[in-house]
Amino acid sequence: MDGAPENGDTIAIKSADGAFLAQAAYSPQSQIVARVWSFSEGEVVDRDFFARRLKASIARRDSILASGSSDAVRLVHAESDGLPGLIVDRYADTLVVQFLAAGADKWRERLTGLLAELTGCKSIYERSDADVRALEGLSARSGPLRGDGFDSPVEIHEHGVRYLVDVVRGQKTGFYLDQRDNRRRVMELARDRRVLNGFCYTGAFTCAALNGGARHALSVDSSAAALALAQKNLSLNAFAAGRAEWLEGDVFQVLRKLRDRAAHFDMIVLDPPKFAPTAAHAEKASRAYKDINLLALKLLDPGGLLVTFSCSGGVNGDLFQKIVAAAAADAAVQAQIIERLGAAADHPVSIHFPEGEYLKGLIVRRT
Repeated sequence: MDGAPENGDTIAIKSADGAFLAQAAYSPQSQIVARVWSFSEGEVVDRDFFARRLKASIARRDSILASGSSDAVRLVHAESDGLPGLIVDRYADTLVVQFLAAGADKWRERLTGLLAELTGCKSIYERSDADVRALEGLSARSGPLRGDGFDSPVEIHEHGVRYLVDVVRGQKTGFYLDQRDNRRRVMELARDRRVLNGFCYTGAFTCAALNGGARHALSVDSSAAALALAQKNLSLNAFAAGRAEWLEGDVFQVLRKLRDRAAHFDMIVLDPPKFAPTAAHAEKASRAYKDINLLALKLLDPGGLLVTFSCSGGVNGDLFQKIVAAAAADAAVQAQIIERLGAAADHPVSIHFPEGEYLKGLIVRRT
């Protein structure tokens, strides 16, 4: 290292023989010491650089908003949009921003101003409260950056369903936009089915299933606050209260109790939190994934559908399929994979960054 750059400063990366390789954000406290902004030596990393990157990233989402299918979209997906450490989600006319790496944090004020200018959104809220900031030598931070009125949830719509999003207290930025297409698929498959939604959070899959004609949905989550907002989502869409049941509890324990009661369902959705953030956690996470999928397969009637996900970066697609296969074997059931699922198109994966493909999903039919 030549000189004494500060955390987040832009530095030049050179090979051992002094040849230029890239310009990057310096993060001396992180295991990732430098995150590349540009591989071009002549490209200046300044306000105009970020304006170009943001404008291009936002334009790539125009088709989603223009389709009218939803007014909520991920505008910037970090490394995959050439802006490592920056996440920007749009909920109607409100932006929620995360600055998760030293470089993105260094440009926080400029990036916020550019986002307001390029989107026209007057309300911008920061949710830089993820654990990964500590690895960058950054403290957690959240709060309003532009505008006000954040005390009330933001209302969005998606595939004909209305949802309330708590951008202040909700998980991540408040809502799981990566599951947009998968909620639509559940909606298409749910007609006349009895649905169990495990790890339901604010009931997005539940509302999608009910909108698709599900007869009844039992939704389970450990968070009372999330379930309260889920019930508001039910009312917001005027679904009959009798079609939905909400249960606060540990999903693992609830599944066992349902098994012991010989309960049965025609569709089960499992969208658990991240069990394995890295490959080092994969073995322990595999046991947890196998447990919940085994229990779910036992609760499915023949012909029933299991829609199961892993968002763990430490569990790849092949391993996840093997886990579900092992669960089916131990449950002594026959099953078929009928579809593979992933994140929506506004969560692209750079071809040079395969680790960005974190969301894996399967639709499994019990035969």
